[in-house]
Amino acid sequence: MPRPAPAHDGGLGGPGGPGGPGGRDLRAVLLGVAAWSGALGALLLPGRVVLLLPAVLVAAAVLAWRGRRHARSVLLPLTCLLVAAGVGGVAAARAEAVRSSPVAALADQGAAVTVTATVTTDPLRRSGRFGDYTLTRLGVTEVLGRGVRWGTHVPVLVIGDPSWSRVALGARVRATGRLGPASGPDLAGVLSTGRAPEVLEPGGRLLAAAARVRAGIREAVRPAAPDARALVPALVAGDDRSMSPTVVEDFRTCGLTHLAAVSGTNLTLVVGFVLLLARWVGVRARGLVLVGLLGVAGFVVLARPEPSVLRAAAMGSVGLLGMGSRTRDHGVRALGVAVLALLLVDPWLALSAGFALSSLATAGILLLGPPLRDALVTWLPRWAAEALAVPFAAQLACTPLVAVLSGQVSLVAVVANLLVAGAVGPATVLGLVGGCLVLVAPPLGHLCGLLAGLCGSWIVLVATRAARLPSAAVGWSPGPLSIGVLAVLCVLVAVVAGRVVRSPGWSVACSVLLVAVLLRPLPSPGWPPAGWVLVACDVGQGDGLVLDAGRGRAVVVDTGPDPAAMDRCLGRLGVRDLPVVVLTHFHADHVDGLPAVLADHRAGEVEVTATEEPASGAASVHRWAAAAGVPVRVPAYGEVRSVGPLTWQVVGPVRAEGAGPDEGEEGSVANNASLVLLVQVHGLRILLGGDMEPPAQQDLVDALPALRVDVLKVPHHGSRYQDPDLLAMLGARLAVVSVGADNDYGHPAASTVALLRRDGMRVERTDRDGDVAVTVRDGRLGVQHRRPP
Repeated sequence: MPRPAPAHDGGLGGPGGPGGPGGRDLRAVLLGVAAWSGALGALLLPGRVVLLLPAVLVAAAVLAWRGRRHARSVLLPLTCLLVAAGVGGVAAARAEAVRSSPVAALADQGAAVTVTATVTTDPLRRSGRFGDYTLTRLGVTEVLGRGVRWGTHVPVLVIGDPSWSRVALGARVRATGRLGPASGPDLAGVLSTGRAPEVLEPGGRLLAAAARVRAGIREAVRPAAPDARALVPALVAGDDRSMSPTVVEDFRTCGLTHLAAVSGTNLTLVVGFVLLLARWVGVRARGLVLVGLLGVAGFVVLARPEPSVLRAAAMGSVGLLGMGSRTRDHGVRALGVAVLALLLVDPWLALSAGFALSSLATAGILLLGPPLRDALVTWLPRWAAEALAVPFAAQLACTPLVAVLSGQVSLVAVVANLLVAGAVGPATVLGLVGGCLVLVAPPLGHLCGLLAGLCGSWIVLVATRAARLPSAAVGWSPGPLSIGVLAVLCVLVAVVAGRVVRSPGWSVACSVLLVAVLLRPLPSPGWPPAGWVLVACDVGQGDGLVLDAGRGRAVVVDTGPDPAAMDRCLGRLGVRDLPVVVLTHFHADHVDGLPAVLADHRAGEVEVTATEEPASGAASVHRWAAAAGVPVRVPAYGEVRSVGPLTWQVVGPVRAEGAGPDEGEEGSVANNASLVLLVQVHGLRILLGGDMEPPAQQDLVDALPALRVDVLKVPHHGSRYQDPDLLAMLGARLAVVSVGADNDYGHPAASTVALLRRDGMRVERTDRDGDVAVTVRDGRLGVQHRRPP
């Protein structure tokens, strides 16, 4: 028989509280919301905030005068108005100080300057179009420009050469470069420099010690599997620099991103472990409070005292308080106070998606978690009830904002978080212990690191498998109406969830329904469209093309940079079998989606170009294919293949060694070695040109001067490196550009789009139109879109 529900463990607002008898005291939360509103108003409406603040103060005065006989009834709204005005004033003052600083003035002029500054964030190394570069932030204390020296205290972003990646957080440096305007209100400018910085003072000893521990964590997990070796430092201290983009995307799809970033979860686990040790050695009462504070401070130093870390520390402390207090309202009040205090210290957090997600997740755990737990505990053990209630409450609270940011709603997040819950704690604690032990006793440190890596491998396995489920995530438009509908749905779920999960029967039925939905692709009304022959999948900045071979079969040409995106596209099309997968060349934006394609579909063979450039990409393709047991072959020039209604011929590269180098973009050798396919299906002729550039395009013109097609997949994502003779010769009616939104390369180039239109082609783009389907109905060429959310 189900056990009776336990009595609530206190914390309900008493008479006179805003919640009324038995209600929750939300006054501190309302103050936090007021502070957030004030900061947003000041930062998003900087020109009007000066007019708003007096209006707020006048409204407060009117409320105080009218409510002098009923002081208690107007005290809360009056306080909220004053808090909004105060935080808004602080934010406006900070923004104006940055905007009117000499650094901002020099940035507007594009001046060459020399700055003296302190490094305030860990340098991040990135790969760009013209080589590697480094991003970091500086707190500028002195700037020399236009022959004048100024003292100042403003932040700037540095885009520097790779030498900047060796500069430690907290170091005082001198750097020379050119300032440019910043796009956000929190920066005075952007400093571009190709010179190494001059280090005036290294970072402090405390940060140096933390850096040794971070290095120790990386060393301790060296025996672990590669993905786990990259994950454990992220779990302990948010050090996610080594995580592969594929795993990061899988974590995002599964709602596990908070584990790999500096979040309240990290702090709760680390400080919770420290508190357990303290209790074990006999520390009690106020001593535990002191240990907890020291643990929070140590975590901040270990994870680096950056704004995101301070935010995570505050939210994690709120979570610890909420879990450790006998009164639920302590955690709720602490949340409101934490939001208010953080916005006073750093008003820019009001614009931070991470801060909003942390706040919402913490609020969900504190407000929605206990009722759900109490409902579940009527028929489940308490530990199981909490394991289910916490991720469900956090995910439900964050769902509308996640949809705004990512354009999708994760259906697998709660299940994934539940499956990894038992491994996160051991991986985090063992990783930290191993990082400390490896500095004094390497064998013990490596043993702990290996155990942490085993736990990390389980987490990665859950993420990668869950992300491949057909309905792991569903697209959701970030428009106001659709987000409003989603928010209403989340509120309804929050209201009825407690009643539903109180019944074992209803709970099991809902669980079975969720599993059924996850294991079967959700229907996409009208998709795929009738008569489709080619779909250019919206896989971001890359190519992922699907040719319909009928009866659930298809030929894939390139797999894009994102395994999950390519997998979802094939799922939407109902593709099960892939007799042939063609990879035009080995660049990551054409091959990195291959693991998911091979793992989740029956593949016959992989065809590749003979030029194994870059070598790392070719090696990865051979490794992935071998792991899946799929043969790899190089088709001959002129070779003709058929699958169902599809027939295609290899018409490039014309020369076996590929065309010669071009004066254009980096990577031209690989681009010009792209396999080029001439496809015929249902009377339609389609040219798929990979990333070939003008030399290879001219070879094609010379080899096939009479070539005519109906549809052109524009080479190299529509870059400006195109041969006008080829485009004019083809006589295509439709041009499809596979390209990522807001990409760094400027694709497609305006000049290329103009050439295509001049030659009479209709231009369709995946960055604007989403999945682009080419159709043939009654012999007529058509196009349909599945627009991105």
